Amino acid sequence: MSAAAVAAGTYARLRVTDPRRWRAAASAWRGWAALGGSWASALAPLVARMASAWSGSAATSALGRLSRWRRILDLFRTLCWEVDQALSEFAAALSRARVLLSRAVTTAAQAGLVIDDSGRLSASKAAGVAGGPGMPETAAAGQATAELTAALTVAATADAAAADRLIEVAAVAATRPPPRPETLPACTATPAEVRSWWDTLTPAQHRWLVITDSAWVGSLDGVPVPFRDAANRLLLDRRQADLDAPPARHGPERHRIDGLRRGLRALADRLAQGDGPRAYLLLLDLAGDGRAVVALGDPDRADNILTHVPGMTADLRSYVGELSRAEQVAVRAAELGPTASTSTVMWLDYDAPDFVDEAAGVGRAQMGAAALRRFQDGLRATHDGAARLTVLGHSYGSLVVGRAAADPGLAADGVVFVGSPGVGVDNAADLHVPAGHVWSTTSRSDVIQYAPVAPRSLLGDLVTAAAIPLIGPAIAFATPEDDLWFGRNPSDPSFGGHVFRSQPEGGHLGYWDAGRPALDGITAIALGATPP
Repeated sequence: MSAAAVAAGTYARLRVTDPRRWRAAASAWRGWAALGGSWASALAPLVARMASAWSGSAATSALGRLSRWRRILDLFRTLCWEVDQALSEFAAALSRARVLLSRAVTTAAQAGLVIDDSGRLSASKAAGVAGGPGMPETAAAGQATAELTAALTVAATADAAAADRLIEVAAVAATRPPPRPETLPACTATPAEVRSWWDTLTPAQHRWLVITDSAWVGSLDGVPVPFRDAANRLLLDRRQADLDAPPARHGPERHRIDGLRRGLRALADRLAQGDGPRAYLLLLDLAGDGRAVVALGDPDRADNILTHVPGMTADLRSYVGELSRAEQVAVRAAELGPTASTSTVMWLDYDAPDFVDEAAGVGRAQMGAAALRRFQDGLRATHDGAARLTVLGHSYGSLVVGRAAADPGLAADGVVFVGSPGVGVDNAADLHVPAGHVWSTTSRSDVIQYAPVAPRSLLGDLVTAAAIPLIGPAIAFATPEDDLWFGRNPSDPSFGGHVFRSQPEGGHLGYWDAGRPALDGITAIALGATPP
């Protein structure tokens, strides 16, 4: 079949396809996985009761069979999630292709053209529409052709990728555990070394490790994202069951457990959703106030990846609210840059400070920086090709990013600081990222540039306030500070980075408000473009 015939067939299908049907199919597979989880959960108390009331060789055999059936149900669930992943990404790509197709139709109309049933541009029967305002006819025709070609390319590429992934899942037939790997990666192995080890295993070993070693596989940077997601979804169910039946606890520990329980419930609800970008659970840790890493869109296959590091008070209880900010970027990226796929990651794998005294030190940021560097290395190691990696830090999270970029080797093509109290250095040149790819914004109404000032700046403000009658305090304390607690304000031109716009009334949390300049700026940077 000729390339023209293939393109015509792709156009015909794309024109009538509805991405919502594929999202519904993906949701159905998630539903099957949830049903399998209900069956597996029902087996657990049965096994426990049998083990306590029955002994002997027959009991051992029966319990072994029940345990094996539970593992098979977990295997079934992982395969359902793999189908869900393939269909969700296909639906997302079709949505982007449809945006491009709509643009092509509009642009063609400006040139007095239409796209015919074969996917070719031809003259419109309507008169008086050639050469829309501001665009010559030939330019409009060329742009429409480029947009149509991009739409068909996105659709055809997604179709092939989804078919390959579904064929791979359909080939999985092993219901008995394969031999365990002879070697495991050392605890000091780099993500690249973990990926090399993973690639030596068989597909059956991959999936059985996911269900038998969920906590380990789910936290291992260097394991491909689809498998980490499945492992952590299994782990989430188990952790919810553990928290739903805890021993008696009192005081702070009870409050902590209640917060974790609410956080897990909200996270599980988001993972089950099918309306927005597909969520991938890349880490789950219930130590302390809880930690989680969730990607929106598959980072292993995305063209652009934005890692978002939240700041003070971020924990599992507030996680879904934090995640919604990353989702705003993912959704906007599909609108502004539909030719490329973009994944946004809400990364919370550090102990974010809860109180001002904790936020006054760099210790938590330094520990977070080491984990962030390893995570970014993992994104590089597991990606199927090349991707643009951007790391964004908000509030105290900007210090985490700054500490991570202060030493050579951070796997990032650019960094973004939003509402920053300082990033640990006084000049963009001190950060080890490509030159010209340090960005920052701070809203005029963000308290971060007034409160955490450096001691020398505070002393100067006190002197000014005392020296000038009446208006001294206003002059001293009502203007933004350039010298902040953790270094020069990265949104000050003297820092040496690029400053992009944010709305004056945005405060400390409004940078992700839809339809506002800060969100478009962040999204443009993630796409590798210059903010408006």
